[in-house]
Amino acid sequence: MEPYASVQQVYAGAIVFTRLAAMVMTMPAVGDQAVPVTIRLSFALLLTLTLTPVVMPVLPVPPAELAEMALQVVREVFIGLMMGLVMRIFMASLSVAGEIISIQSTLSFAQTSAPGLVEPSTTVGTFIGLIGLILIFTTNLHHLFLGAMVNSYNIFPFGVSASVNDSGQLAIRTLSEAFRLGVQLSAPVMVLGLVFNVALGLAARIMPQFQVFFVASPLMVLLTLALLALSLGLIGMVWVNGYGGLLKSFAGVSGG
Repeated sequence: MEPYASVQQVYAGAIVFTRLAAMVMTMPAVGDQAVPVTIRLSFALLLTLTLTPVVMPVLPVPPAELAEMALQVVREVFIGLMMGLVMRIFMASLSVAGEIISIQSTLSFAQTSAPGLVEPSTTVGTFIGLIGLILIFTTNLHHLFLGAMVNSYNIFPFGVSASVNDSGQLAIRTLSEAFRLGVQLSAPVMVLGLVFNVALGLAARIMPQFQVFFVASPLMVLLTLALLALSLGLIGMVWVNGYGGLLKSFAGVSGG
C-alpha cells in the first residue's frame, strides 16, 4: 500500500470505517433489514472515503501493539453501535403509536412485514413507520445522520474511554422518551376509544337487546381511521420535531 497511501492513512481509514460501519448497520432507514448487507457496507465504505480527510487531524497514530489495536477497534464498534441503536430506538415511538391505534381500532390482528423490523408489525404501525421514514428524507433529517457521524469524533474523541454505564442510561432515557412520545401521538385515538366505549356501555344498559358488538366494531374502525387521517399531519410534525431534536444533539447543531 505504500505507493498509494501511507500506513497512517490506511490505519485512519480502517478505524473510521469501523465506527461508521457499525452506525450504518444499525441506524434507521439505511440500516433497515430490507437493505442488503453489501449495500450497507458499501455505503459505509463510501462515507469512510469522504469523511476520513475531515477527521484526519484527530485520528491517532497506529499503535505498536496488536492488543492495543484490537481494543481501539472494539471501542470504535461499541461507539458506532451505541449511536446507531439510540437513533433506532427513538423510531420505536412510531411503533408504539401504531400498536395503540391498532388495539383501539380492533385492527391489531392485521399483520404486515415492516421494513425496519425483524418481526411482523401491525398494518397501522407499518404504515406510520413508513411515513416516519419518508419524513426523514423529505425534511432532510438524513443530513443530520452525517453530521452525527462527524460530530461523534468530538463527543467521543480518541483516547477517551466510552462509558458503558452512561451509554445504558442514554438508551434507557431515549426509550422512555420514545414510549412517551408514542403515547402522545396516539392520544386522539385513545380519547376517541374511551368516549366510544363509555357510550356503548350506556347504550347496552339502556337497550339490553341491542347487538352492541356487531354495530360497534365496524363503526370503531371507521371512526379511528377517519381520526387518524385527520391527525396524520399533526402526528408527523410532532414526531419530526422530537426526532430532529435528538439528531441535532448528536450532530452538534443548535437551534430549532
